[in-house]
Formats: sequence, structure tokens, C-alpha cells
Amino acid sequence: MSKPVIVAVDDDAQVLAAVSRDLRRQYGESYRIVRANSGAEAVEALEELTRRGDSVALFVVDQRMPGMTGTDLLAGIDDRFAAAKKVLLTAYADTEAAIAAINEVGLDHYLMKPWDPPEDHLYPVLDGLLDDWQASVPAPYDGIKVIGARWSPDSYDVKDFLSRNQLPYRFLDVDTEPEARAIADAGGLSPGLPLVLFPDGTRLERPTHRDLAAHAGLQTEASTTHYDLVVVGAGPAGLGAGVYGASEGLRTAVIERHATGGQAGQSSRIENYLGFPTGISGGDLARRATTQAKRLGAEILTAVEATGVKVEDPTKIVTLSDGSELSCRALLIASGMTIRTLEVPGAESLVGAGIWYGAAVAEAVSYTGEDVFIIGGANSAGQAAMMLSRYAGAVTLVVRGESLEAKMSQYLIDQIADTPNIQVRLGAEVASVAGDTHLEKVTLRDRGTGSEHTYDASGLFIFIGAMPHSALVDGIVLRDSRGFVLTGPDLKSDGLWPKSWPLQRDPFLLETSVPGIFAAGDVRANVIRRVASAVGQGAVAVSLIHKYLESV
Repeated sequence: MSKPVIVAVDDDAQVLAAVSRDLRRQYGESYRIVRANSGAEAVEALEELTRRGDSVALFVVDQRMPGMTGTDLLAGIDDRFAAAKKVLLTAYADTEAAIAAINEVGLDHYLMKPWDPPEDHLYPVLDGLLDDWQASVPAPYDGIKVIGARWSPDSYDVKDFLSRNQLPYRFLDVDTEPEARAIADAGGLSPGLPLVLFPDGTRLERPTHRDLAAHAGLQTEASTTHYDLVVVGAGPAGLGAGVYGASEGLRTAVIERHATGGQAGQSSRIENYLGFPTGISGGDLARRATTQAKRLGAEILTAVEATGVKVEDPTKIVTLSDGSELSCRALLIASGMTIRTLEVPGAESLVGAGIWYGAAVAEAVSYTGEDVFIIGGANSAGQAAMMLSRYAGAVTLVVRGESLEAKMSQYLIDQIADTPNIQVRLGAEVASVAGDTHLEKVTLRDRGTGSEHTYDASGLFIFIGAMPHSALVDGIVLRDSRGFVLTGPDLKSDGLWPKSWPLQRDPFLLETSVPGIFAAGDVRANVIRRVASAVGQGAVAVSLIHKYLESV
């Protein structure tokens, strides 16, 4: 297979030579550098790449070119190269055009000329973009294969786990693809489906998450039994704590029961996170943070669930789902929330067969041209609507309230309004669902009039609020009536204060009713639920943990 291509375009021969030289020096071993001195020449080069079947990873294009500007060239790129990353080379006067291009052509970054030294101003930007492109490249034919059925909940569970853990795979449907049926039959008369095939020849029938994680090379077992800091949950708060804990010298383990990133990891595009002017997907943010935490020395245990906590002062002990235990000097609960279930007739039997809790990124492409419904009026529902609108024929957003403004960010409201295949149904709710082997019908009820109407539907995606994932500390730390963990000043509102607090000092801001056990992110009571806030809490928690450790 030929190397993927980086396309450099500039009408200034000196600049084109310089950028090509810098690109070749840094990336020539893994990528082929294709040069063009005009937009027209670039179009011809792309036509040749199309004939050859080559893939393009990155465009680095000058904005000011006679005949065809950089944004005009990028706007006309064929859909086959739509996944390529796009960088605009600009002069100072072109800044406004570059910012506009973020929305107009999906620009990923713009760079001011000159970019010397490239080690500081060019390579760090392009490294991140190329990493993102590599993570989105379809799985190679000889990679992981999943043999199963589209409407099988077990098959979906495997695909969702692999997808959320950034593990490329190829799905083969036994009901529609002869190759899948042949592979399944070759394993016996009735092989257990889903069947997962690894490049080394390993076959896993109906694998557990832990089986998948272990065979895919993810860490599932701790390297020791005692840590300075154990973090439960690898969402934004847990990953933030992992990065700061490890970087500040604490031996840190982060325990994640499913996939790093938590609910935020399922967001198709987070556009208001500081430092990412073009937005970033939840999956990319989780991948970057996971890599950063590991590089700094944190251990991230995947497909491992923390089921209980014991306190043997000053040691905290976490019991894991396999019966093993990890002890630590300080414990951070960052376990987030779980989505509430949809309690309507017909729903329970169709979960995983057309009804999904969360965005189900792994399933989006399979809804190409079909009609889907989304329940919810907050950012997660809006992001899912935008993601699914790229594939589905029609997307209906079902919102109980009378407006989107109450819970959704304005940038998402504007995007939804500008997307023709998204319809918003305000003041509505799902009354029932129906289908034999998979979802086929959704009935909506107008909450004002009570009238109902039934629609054809292939998918229903649910974002109807969530509950704190805090059962593991039930009876250990104080929680409010809804199960959210009380920390810091909120403990004083509890009727047991000060009896519930054993020390002379007040609890630290993120400390629970047990000294040395902290909480961060969505599992906390009275918290602002934003990705940036959760990351900040993870960082602040580590600072407070240092103070705690100095006092014991």
C-alpha cells in the first residue's frame, strides 16, 4: 500500500520549496509530499491521486493565490478526501478569512507565515492533526474483524466498546454479507456471535469487555497493589486528575469500567472547549488526554470496574470487579453519571436493536439515508443530532421543553437551525416504540394537547438526563437525596455536620465526608456540568490531595 499523501500548495516558489522541505524532513518517512504551485495544478494532482487510489492525510494551502484562493480550493475538494485535515497558510491580513474558513470549509488550523522555526510553530500543529487523521482512518482489511448482526445488542456492545476505545475494526454482518457467513460457519456449526477475529489469529466468541481490552493491548491489571492516588473514572475529571497526579510525582492509577472519555467521549464535536478554535470530537479529546496521562506515568486500567470502597485509616481500599483490591493514600471519585432509562412501552426489548443510550458513534454510518429520532434538549443531544445528520436521511430532535435555549448552547442551536435534515419537535415526548426484531416505529405525544402520531424510525437515541454513578461509595461518604456526592462546603448543609466530620480542620473544597476521599466532575452535588469544568476539578483535586497527604 502506498504512503498517504500530504499536499502542499503555494504560488510563491520560494515558500512552496520551504514548506515542502520542512514537511519532507519531518514526515517524509511515513507520508509522500505532493507539491502544487496553484489551485489549478492542485486540482490536477488530486485527479491523479484519485486515479491511483491514494489517500490524502493533510492539505497545507496558501490563502492568497491568483485565480483560486486557498479557501476556494479547499471548498471544492472531492468527498473522497473529505477526511483529510486542512491547514491554511496566511499572512496577517488574511486572519478574518481564515477564521471564516473554519465554518465554511471545515478548516482545522491556520498558520501565519513565516513559521520558523518549524519545531515550534509548524510540527506541533501538524503532529496533532496527523495523529487525529490516523485515528480516523478506516480499519485495514487485516485488522480486527467483528462478525455479528446489525440488530444484535451483543454485536452493538462489542462495536461500541472497540469504537469508544479508539480500536479500529471492520464489521461484517452475517445477515447480509456472504463473507461474514462463511467466516462464522468455518468456526463450527453454531459459533458464538458476535465473533471477534484479531490479526494474530485469536478468535473470541461473545467476548467480555475485559477479554477485548486484554487482547487489544489495553491495560487491564494494575502493576502493583498500592498507589499514592487511585482515580475511579476516566472521564474529563478523571483524566485531568491522572495527568496532574502523574506529572506531580504521585503514583497514580485510573480505573475505567468502559472507555476513557466518559459521556464526553461520545460527543461528536465539542466547540466551546478552550484552545480548539475548530472544535474537537469527544473521542479525540479522550485519546489525547489518555496518551498524555500515560506518557506522564499514570496507569489507566480499562474494562475494570470499581465495585466498593473500604477505609482503614489512613489507607483507602478499592475493590474491583474481579475481586482484587487496590490500596491508596488518597482516593478520587470521578465516576460520572449514567443515562436514565426510557420507561415507555416496547423500549426495554429493543435496547441495542435500534434504541441506543448515548450517541452510538459506532452505529452512525449504518443509518445512512434512514430516519432517526433523538430524545433530549441539552448539548449532548444537540451534538448527536449534528453527528447523525451527516448520515441519516432525517433526524427528529424530541424535546419536552418549549425551547432549546433553556439547556443547549447557542452555537449548537444555530447549527441545528442551519441543518435542513434536522427537525425539532418542542413540547413533545415519546409515548411508545414498536418493532419485531428491531425498532420500526416511534409514537410521539404532544404534551400540550395529548395527541399522538406514529412515525417510521430505524433508530432512537436517548439523552434524557442521568443519575450519579456513586453506588460504590454508598454508606462510605455522604450523598444528597439523589445520590450525588457531597464535598467541601456542601457538607455543612447536611444535618449530621459537624458530627460527620472527624477532624479539627474544615474539609477541603473537593473532599468528601471521609478525609482523603475526594470527588470531582459530574458525580459531585451542585456542580457545573461542562467538560472544561470537569477537567479543572480534576486538576484542583490533585492540588488538594497534595495538601491532604502533607497533613497525614
